[in-house]
Amino acid sequence: MIAVIGASGRSGAALCRALREPFRAVVRSAAKWEALGIDAPHAVADLQDPDALRAALAGASVVISCAHARNIPAILAAAPEEATFVFMGSTRRYSRWPDSHGDGVRAGEAAFLASGRAGFLLHPTMIYGAQGEDNVQRLAALMRRLPVLPLPGGGRNLVQPIHQDDVTDSLIAAAVEETTQAQVIVIAGPQPVAYRDFCAAIARAAGFRPRPVLPLPASLLVLASPLARLVPSLPRIGAEEIRRLTEDKDFDTTAMREILGIEPLPLAEGLLRTFS
Repeated sequence: MIAVIGASGRSGAALCRALREPFRAVVRSAAKWEALGIDAPHAVADLQDPDALRAALAGASVVISCAHARNIPAILAAAPEEATFVFMGSTRRYSRWPDSHGDGVRAGEAAFLASGRAGFLLHPTMIYGAQGEDNVQRLAALMRRLPVLPLPGGGRNLVQPIHQDDVTDSLIAAAVEETTQAQVIVIAGPQPVAYRDFCAAIARAAGFRPRPVLPLPASLLVLASPLARLVPSLPRIGAEEIRRLTEDKDFDTTAMREILGIEPLPLAEGLLRTFS
């Protein structure tokens, strides 16, 4: 039996729709899970309630968690002793701009590596292509409304986004891969691209002309970011997102390919699926 924690979230729901093995969804809201229309049993448990979580995970031989990695210690404590694990983290843990999200992932990773339990912690890059995702779709909406695209440093820093289908396939592959230790693997798109080229590819896939890039200092964009809240039609972009655009996201996918056997989708194909 597989237990899927965070089954009603974007990545969790995508995973549950793709799983062909029996599983139990572990969710905080029964109503939200039932609204997805996925035919599978579920258990309701708050990850901060040890007794409820222990009952929800009872009998599971594999625990897949799509919840935030800060919850890893609680999941390890509640799961059956013989269970193996697949956790989702984030490459935010490698960012030089500290925040609570990245700190939580680093703490969860440390707990997993020190636990003596077996399984995988997968750190995805920016995920796009899920139902309701707000990375690519929000960026496309923003570019439709702007005559030019203001980017820190001209958008020359690298990104390596991963399509939701590759995230789902990686989770499933990790669940069946035999291991006797805790392993950490980055999952990402096939190669990094400059952010400006990423934006241009989104525009073309969404059916409009790429916007000219206006290079601006990141500090100026950070100061101006609160003004976006004054324009109802503009998606909000936080200062922390702008700062992260000034660092390269360039990751080695060798372990993803060789251990999990996943060949990630090229960006053009992933965007075609997203906007088709």
